[in-house]
Amino acid sequence: MIGILRQHIIARLGNDIENLDTVLSTFTYLKHRRNEQLLTQGEVCKYVYFIASGCLQVYTHDNEGNETTRDIILEDSWCSELISFGGQQPATENIRTVEPCDLFAIDRASFGLMMQTIPQFDKVYKQILEASYANSVYRINTFVSLSALERIKWLMEYRPKLMSRLSSKLIASYLGISQETFSRLKGKL
Repeated sequence: MIGILRQHIIARLGNDIENLDTVLSTFTYLKHRRNEQLLTQGEVCKYVYFIASGCLQVYTHDNEGNETTRDIILEDSWCSELISFGGQQPATENIRTVEPCDLFAIDRASFGLMMQTIPQFDKVYKQILEASYANSVYRINTFVSLSALERIKWLMEYRPKLMSRLSSKLIASYLGISQETFSRLKGKL
């Protein structure tokens, strides 16, 4: 499994892979079943995860207990609650496995050490942050201007894997529409 993380980092750094084995040694391999909670709102986020296989959901609950999905993250990607992780303050989001997952986790102390001592790790982290920010801004800006039907079409075009891998309830939460609306509109496509 570590080979997947190795290849991911090499793909981001090209030939600049000095200290790669040192970086890889700081990660812990974790295997999780479906629907396991990795982080709960109010806890301090202790890890950044690389998803070797599987799928994670990042979500919140409002005051009435309604769930809203901020993101669905598939394999070959990174996931964390970065504000909580970086500032060591209570998380405002939850993270759970949607499918069985093979993950590599790095704790805050190891993460900080890698940032200080290995310039390539800092480069990978900046790439991760930039991609995460761009993805979030694009999704928010896109969803604000789209109708429910247009959101479904967007998902089918830009993230088609989600349609076959996730429940209707989870897809509806990700799209910001009710499950009933999703089912009704999906039937029109």
